[in-house]
Amino acid sequence: MTHAHCNGSDQSQNIRRRLMVRGMVQGVGFRPFVYNLAQRLGLGGFVLNDSDGVTLEIEGPASALDAFEQTLRTSPPPLARIDAIGAEPVASRGETHFRIETSRAATVRNTLISPDVATCDDCLRELFDPADRRFGYPFINCTNCGPRFTIVLDVPYDRAQTTMRVFPMCPACRSEYDDPLDRRFHAQPNACAVCGPSLAFHWWSTEFRPRLPVHASPLDQAAAALAQGAILAIKGLGGYHLACDALDSAAVARLRVRKQREAKPFALMAPDLEAIQRLCSVNPDEEALLESRRRPIVLLDALPNVPVAPSVAPGYATLGIMLPYTPLHHLLLRAYAKEAPGRPAVLVMTSGNLSDEPIAYRDDDAVARLASIADGMLTHNRDIHMRCDDSVARIVAGGVQLLRRSRGYAPEPVTLTLHFPRPLLAVGGHLKNTFCLAKEHDAFLSHHIGDLENLETLTSFREGVRHFARLFDCEPEVVAYDLHPEYLATKEALASDIPLKIGVQHHHAHIASVLAEHGIEDPVIGVAADGTGYGIDGSIWGCEVLIADLREFTRFAHLAYIPLPGGDAAVRQVWRIGATYLQRAFGDAFLDLDIPFVQRIRRQQWTLIARMIERGINAPLTSSLGRLFDAVAAIAGIRDHALYEGQAAIELETVAAQDDRPYPFALLDGAPLRIDALPTIRAIVEDLRAGAPVALVSGRFHSTVAEALAQACERARATGAPAVVALSGGVFQNRRLTELLVARLERTGFRVLLNRRVPPNDGGLCLGQAAVAAAQMQK
Repeated sequence: MTHAHCNGSDQSQNIRRRLMVRGMVQGVGFRPFVYNLAQRLGLGGFVLNDSDGVTLEIEGPASALDAFEQTLRTSPPPLARIDAIGAEPVASRGETHFRIETSRAATVRNTLISPDVATCDDCLRELFDPADRRFGYPFINCTNCGPRFTIVLDVPYDRAQTTMRVFPMCPACRSEYDDPLDRRFHAQPNACAVCGPSLAFHWWSTEFRPRLPVHASPLDQAAAALAQGAILAIKGLGGYHLACDALDSAAVARLRVRKQREAKPFALMAPDLEAIQRLCSVNPDEEALLESRRRPIVLLDALPNVPVAPSVAPGYATLGIMLPYTPLHHLLLRAYAKEAPGRPAVLVMTSGNLSDEPIAYRDDDAVARLASIADGMLTHNRDIHMRCDDSVARIVAGGVQLLRRSRGYAPEPVTLTLHFPRPLLAVGGHLKNTFCLAKEHDAFLSHHIGDLENLETLTSFREGVRHFARLFDCEPEVVAYDLHPEYLATKEALASDIPLKIGVQHHHAHIASVLAEHGIEDPVIGVAADGTGYGIDGSIWGCEVLIADLREFTRFAHLAYIPLPGGDAAVRQVWRIGATYLQRAFGDAFLDLDIPFVQRIRRQQWTLIARMIERGINAPLTSSLGRLFDAVAAIAGIRDHALYEGQAAIELETVAAQDDRPYPFALLDGAPLRIDALPTIRAIVEDLRAGAPVALVSGRFHSTVAEALAQACERARATGAPAVVALSGGVFQNRRLTELLVARLERTGFRVLLNRRVPPNDGGLCLGQAAVAAAQMQK
């Protein structure tokens, strides 16, 4: 339909319609898309951003208006996410031209902010095109890519409300920004080398002086320093990374010592898929995840004899690798490859912090905290407003499993079928903390905050809550929290002036996070397995078979209790749990067992611990499956002391051979049913005494746990529970166990649900807390 035809003779039949579009429609090229579509269909009217999303009016023949609306719903721009379109007729104004109007703030805000998105293909082409005016410019972006969440100060999302407001655009950038036909139309971070942010390189080290090219660019100096073994602090999208050559054992070892990170694996960044395939096996699902615009770190199976330094991921058979997601990363890796020809150009790219601290994101803070770790710094003068760590994901049981949901995902809401009757804050757990603000059908999960162990992390939590409350106009009237009285997040919730406070049991929240994601309101069998969660009987729960819906749960079965000698101390000194299980299985005669683990136990130390258990002093009861994994790892001789929670269990999974013969175990009748692992422990000792390899013991143990949990679910189903099982909790980060259990349950007719949109670990807890609180309020 031509412009003249619509607006000439047929003008008397023209009608006008107002559309209110809600969702992720700001900063994603939505208005130029609307403008171009209106031009193509010959419609008059306007479009503008407001605090609800985008409002537009279109005028023309009814058929053209219908075609416009249909295209809007079915083919929006790549980064847009439309949650709702409201339409109403308005009086015709006889308008024949379409325009974009300035943004309008309203009293209520319902705008969604896009996550930070990896550099798009169009920008990459320009970045490496010598004829393009942005050739080699490390801050190239457009409406389809670049920083969003980390630079936003407030809504509506306009340049004046971002950290780019200090960079006035040059005439060339301004003309792109003002041209509705340009893909940089209203791209708020739009800039070039003439008017935008710039790089700087600073050298700190006095003891280590690589030969850096004189008068070279900051980027080339950084690449040369990395190639010669330096550790650098590099400013990214949501904070600083610490980087070094991943193939240089000395540099990686030095980084471990300085960062005080003894054993947890480091993330890597590789320039392209080809480089990753030289290090890891990559299937099509993993490729798609690596190359997605969210660009998480993806856990992949390392190839044998992989050339990276062994201390990158000690004790792991996997590597966590990501592709570059900013123009600066692309340029740096290309420059670095020239400095280190003939080998994979792979860098360690780990969070810029000391262990247990939040990632550094302000320049002065980065200098203060990272100068003792890094030899130098590659930085820039575009401020980061909100810190945001990298996300971590893997493919498990045929789908994506998030282990950390942060950059690329936050603050995009998890939209639920569940309705939140009042604005709500769920404060999450103590470890891997995230919080969640929820209103109507949207749950806004925060970026990764981390372990709430210190004031810095608690401050980061408070700042995040305030920022989300302002961005999403969500002043909470309800707060949901974990029942553990010593969690800092719980103390924060109880001390707040939010009037309605709802405590949610830890494992119920895990199962509710799965139900909320999948839109399920009916009861299910929930298997929640982790290291620690406060039980309603005051014990430490951690292997629970629940019959649960969002509102309530009953405890159908659990792993039989054992004492946890020394409480938290046993989480690191895993030999204590190993010895406790052996003592329960064999009595005090276990000290005569001829296995290496028992021979290593110091008798004097054990006597003190046995006395603690006997007298019930600092030996709380636990049903934790995480601790059973620790015990078996210790008994099998993998390690007696863990440097971080879960290390022994992870190493036990890493060595496991394929063996589907379960060890014996017992299901002890009662309410609740108890899963007795002592027969398993006796059989493991028998295998070890017969000289069975640790790989076989681990493989059989994994099969045993899957079989025991599956049989407990079958017993639940036999009492009338539904044939739907939800799995959640940190133990289900164990891919082998998860895939064994899913296959075993599906074979016997169960439908199995896993966390796909939030992590199964405590990073997804806040969504479950929010869902339980909403369901209880609706009651």
